[in-house]
Amino acid sequence: MSLEYPSHIAIIMDGNGRWAAAQGKPRTAGHLAGSENIRTIALYANAHHVKSLTLYAFSTENWARPEEEKNYLFKLPSMFFKKYIDELKRENIRVTYIGELTRFPEATRKVIENAVEQTKMNTGLNLCLAVNYGGRREIVYAVNNMIEDIKSGKIQKVDETMISEHLMSETSDIDLLIRTSGEVRVSNFLLWQIAYAEMIFVSCAWPDFDEKQFDLCIEEYNHRNRRFGGLK
Repeated sequence: MSLEYPSHIAIIMDGNGRWAAAQGKPRTAGHLAGSENIRTIALYANAHHVKSLTLYAFSTENWARPEEEKNYLFKLPSMFFKKYIDELKRENIRVTYIGELTRFPEATRKVIENAVEQTKMNTGLNLCLAVNYGGRREIVYAVNNMIEDIKSGKIQKVDETMISEHLMSETSDIDLLIRTSGEVRVSNFLLWQIAYAEMIFVSCAWPDFDEKQFDLCIEEYNHRNRRFGGLK
């Protein structure tokens, strides 16, 4: 069967800590394995001409994690891009992000911003990292931006297009949302953009989510009847 890959896929990369615990390893080992898997899935999505892959890397709720774990998470972008930035550039993958970097340590911000700068001319997969991101916070962000434009007279009427244009980035609507590790919720991820997304929840943890698991999700997506409120 020939699979048709959707244009924009979003993944909640869940289960790193539980994956590590099951192997008797510290949570940091799970986060490292999860980081490595970003490369695997990004390259595979790019090879199948997926236009955008948005990954939930660090949520606004993750600030509640222990300090030691957060400090390790802040180091992961440097470890990842030091190892793979040249490969991403060769493969024509563009790195972007959505979220508020300002709260992150300066070194972490610079690494992510540098990856964005180095790949900005690439035309393949848009690998978008959601960092310090929350869906409700993004909608509040858009509303506050619109208030300013209303005050200045730039906006006379608010509609869906206007809200989309005032979100944190030009993130397009999601076609397929995948969450790993068996949890069945969206956890404040891209609340505006997933309005018509197909959702698939898989039991395996993110470090075990390989190309075969990815294609099983795509196969299920291909069997969904996407009517958007109409009849087909």
